[in-house]
Amino acid sequence: MMFMKRSDENPILIPQGEAPWEAEAAFNGCPVRDRNTTHLLYRALSSSQKVWDQDMQISSIGIAESRDGVHFRHRRQLVKPDREWDRFGCEDPRVTKLNGTYYIFYTALSAYPFRPEGIKVGLAITKDLKKVNAKYPVTPFNAKAMALFPEKIGGKIAAVLTANTDMPPARAAIAFFESEKDIWSREFWETWQRNMHHFALPLARDPKDHIEIGAPPLKTKHGWLLIYSYIQHYFSPPSVFGVEAVLLDLNHPFKVIARTQRPLLVPEALYEKYGKVPNIVFPSGALIQKKKLHVYYGAADTSCALASGKLQPILNDMLRTKAEMTRLMRYPGNPIIIPNPDRAWKRKAACNPAALAAGNKVHILYRAMSEDNTSTFGYAASRNGFSITELPPDPVYTPRASFEQKLVPGGNSGCEDPRLTKIGTTVYLCYTAYDGAHPPRVALSSISFADFTAKRWTWSAPKLISPPGMDDKDAALFPKKFNGKFAILHRLNGEGIWLDYVNDLNFDGSQWIKGDIIMKVRTGPRDSRKIGIAAPPLETKKGWLLLYHGISKKEDHHYHVRAALLDLKNPAKVISRTTEPILEAEMPYEKEGQVANVVFPCGAVIIQKRLFVYYGCADTVVGVASVGLDELLQKLEAEKIKN
Repeated sequence: MMFMKRSDENPILIPQGEAPWEAEAAFNGCPVRDRNTTHLLYRALSSSQKVWDQDMQISSIGIAESRDGVHFRHRRQLVKPDREWDRFGCEDPRVTKLNGTYYIFYTALSAYPFRPEGIKVGLAITKDLKKVNAKYPVTPFNAKAMALFPEKIGGKIAAVLTANTDMPPARAAIAFFESEKDIWSREFWETWQRNMHHFALPLARDPKDHIEIGAPPLKTKHGWLLIYSYIQHYFSPPSVFGVEAVLLDLNHPFKVIARTQRPLLVPEALYEKYGKVPNIVFPSGALIQKKKLHVYYGAADTSCALASGKLQPILNDMLRTKAEMTRLMRYPGNPIIIPNPDRAWKRKAACNPAALAAGNKVHILYRAMSEDNTSTFGYAASRNGFSITELPPDPVYTPRASFEQKLVPGGNSGCEDPRLTKIGTTVYLCYTAYDGAHPPRVALSSISFADFTAKRWTWSAPKLISPPGMDDKDAALFPKKFNGKFAILHRLNGEGIWLDYVNDLNFDGSQWIKGDIIMKVRTGPRDSRKIGIAAPPLETKKGWLLLYHGISKKEDHHYHVRAALLDLKNPAKVISRTTEPILEAEMPYEKEGQVANVVFPCGAVIIQKRLFVYYGCADTVVGVASVGLDELLQKLEAEKIKN
C-alpha cells in the first residue's frame, strides 16, 4: 500500500538564478509552524564565488514562508557562514521551537577540501526567525542531522543526531541536556562520545547500509515519530535512497516501539532522479496537520519537494508489523560486562554468559579471553537482573584437563560458552572444551548448589561427554529428569539440535551423548545455515521454552536468536518455533568486535514473569535483554500452525 502522495506542486522550491546566494540549489527544507504561517528553512547553494581564497559554491540557510505549506514566498538568507567553524558552509537545517525559542541545528563546514574532521554540527538561535541572536559550534566530532525534541522529556532537553556520518558506521543517537548551555558544552560532548554506544538507536538493518536523521521528532499518541533517511547498499553501490520512519517511546526514546519495514518514498519522479546529485530523496523536515503527515524532502540535491499521507494508516502499518513481531528489549546500559585491560585473563573479551537465578540475585558465569586466546570463566552477579553488582577480579573456572590445554600457540583453546543447570542440590556446567588442534567437544563439570552460591569454587573434575573426533558444542541439561533419565541438548557436527537421554552422568569414556535431531535448519530466512541452543530450556506452563541461535546462508556470521516451545512431557516434540528473530545484531557493540554481527546467549532466567536473556555481543562483551514471558509464549502459541 502506498501511504505517501507527492504534491502536484512539486518541486515546491527551486533555485533562484537572480539571487546569487541560492542560484544553484534550494533543497533539504525543514518546516516550523508559527500561528498560521509555515516557515521553511532550507539549504541554499550559491553560484561560484570567492570564499577564503577559494573559488567555490557555498551553502547557507535560507527561509521562506507560506500560508498553505506548499506555496512559499519572501525568501531570504537567514544563517550565513560567518564563523571560523562554519566558514565553508552551513548545510541542511533542522529547526525546533522550544519554550518560545527557535533552535536551528545545521551541518557546519570548517575545512576545505571537505573532510570528516571539518564536518560537525552547528547551532543558530533566534527568537523571531528574523535575525540570528547567537551561534555556537556544537559537536567536537564528526556529526550531522541534529534536532531537538519539541518538548522536554523527564525534565531534560532532548535531541537526536547522527554521529560519524562521514566516518561510518554512522550512529543515530539520543542526547539529554540538563540545561541549554550543555548543548554546546565541549565537556558534555566529549563524555557523550566516549559512551556513544549507550545512546544509539538500532536503525541499521545491514552493515552495508547507511542512516541519517531526517526531520525533528513529531509527537503522536503512539510515540515520537522520527522520519529518517535510510540508504541501502551505501558501501556497495548502486545505492538506494529511501525515506523511513520509527516510533520511539514517549518517555524513554531509546526504546523503539515500531518502525517501517519498507520505504515510504524512494526516487521515482523526474525531479528526484535528475539534478545536481541524481536519485536522491532526503527527508529533512515534517509536520502533522489535520491528521496528515507532511514530509518535506530534498530532491536530487537541487530542489525542495513535499509528500503527504494520512497519519493513522502509516502508524497502523508500523504497529501492525510490530504486533506480528516479538522482540527482546535491550538494557540501555549495555554492555554490562566488558574486557579489562588490567586483568590478563580477560583482557581480550568477556562474553557468552551463562545465568542462574537464586538467592534474590542472578549468578552469571561468562567466558573470558586472554590476549593469547585462552578462554576461562569469570563470575558476576546482578541484584536487579540488569546492572552488575559483583564482579570478582579472578577467574572461577580455568582449563585443567588435557583436552582443553592449548596445542596451537596463539590459537583458541580452553573452556568456552558455559551453560548452567540446577538439578536438585547440584549445579551442572556444560561447556565447550577445545585444545585448538582437535574438534571442539562437550565437557561436563558440577558443583554443589551451596558452594556455588557461597562462591566456593569446588568444581568437579571435567569429563568429556561427546564423541571423539566429532565437532560438538552448544550443550545443556534439562533441569529435570524424564522417566528417570537425564536429558541433554547439544549440536553435533552442526546438524541441528540433538536430544539425548542418559541414565546417569558418570561418563567414563565408554559412552557418549548422541540421540536424535529434534530441530533442523529451515529453508526460510536467517536460520537456514546453522542452528544451536542458546540458554538451557526453561519450564513454563505452555511447554519448555528453548532459545536458539541461527545463521543464514546468505549472511556470513550474522547471528539471530529465535525461540521454540517443546512439549513438557516429551521434549523431543517441538510445538512451535518463531518465524522472525526475537534478537539480532543491530547495536554497535553487537556489530563491532572480535566477530562482527553476533548475538550469542548462553543464559536466561525468569524473574517476575519477565524473561531475562544474557548474551555475548560480537564475541567481545556481555549484554542483557528482556521480554514479558506471557508475550513471548503468546507469540509461540500463535506460531503453532506454521510449524
